[in-house]
Amino acid sequence: MNKADTRDKQEMIYGTRPVIEAIKAGKEIDKVLIQKGLRSDNFTELMEILKQVDAPYQFVPQEKLYRVTRKNHQGVIAFIAPITFYNIEDVLPVVFEEGRVPFVILMDRITDVRNFGAILRTAEGAGVDAVVIPSRNSAQLNSGTVKSSAGAIFKVPICRSSNLKQTIEFLKNSGLLVISATEKSEKDFFTADLKVPVTLVLGSEDEGVSAEYLKLSDTLVRIPMMGEIESLNVSVAAGVMMFEVVRQRLS
Repeated sequence: MNKADTRDKQEMIYGTRPVIEAIKAGKEIDKVLIQKGLRSDNFTELMEILKQVDAPYQFVPQEKLYRVTRKNHQGVIAFIAPITFYNIEDVLPVVFEEGRVPFVILMDRITDVRNFGAILRTAEGAGVDAVVIPSRNSAQLNSGTVKSSAGAIFKVPICRSSNLKQTIEFLKNSGLLVISATEKSEKDFFTADLKVPVTLVLGSEDEGVSAEYLKLSDTLVRIPMMGEIESLNVSVAAGVMMFEVVRQRLS
């Protein structure tokens, strides 16, 4: 057995019934690929349980499934997450109860595994209390994420949300200042008061923070740039912003 086969066995489950049983057994699902047009005997049960546990799934052509594995997948492949996901509604009250000033990172459609892992690594070092990600359109949590995060993926609570809009509203109602990073803002990030409970919203590599979430934010900020390039890589920007929070809270 080669290394690729071992990695596949560790990270994947394939076949409709095995995937159903894995979810029932409490396995954390990162993502499920389902063949377009699939109508097997267990298809209805599969869809019901995926919706019950709010597991991300995607309908794809058969060719994509065969690019993942040539084994008898029966039209269904599930990727197992290496971590246990949390609910931000459960994490935040504990932070308040312990007398800490909440510091939350919310990632909007950050799909690059290296950026995702780098942000997690910095978040752990900056004492971030939770990282919120969307159930869909987020980087896959796999061995690459573990490596790029230097193990921080196991140390920072990662909360998956099926509705980021509702999550942002929950954070605001809980007393957190929601700050979105965008180069379109005229307000410098370093002028913001970050000693208060805060959520930093970081946007996708290509499009930045969604317009919908910019509207929901309490304030929009930018990192001042002295050169000709208008913006930083998202993981670098995240590092700058997170440690400005640290600097203000230590001063």
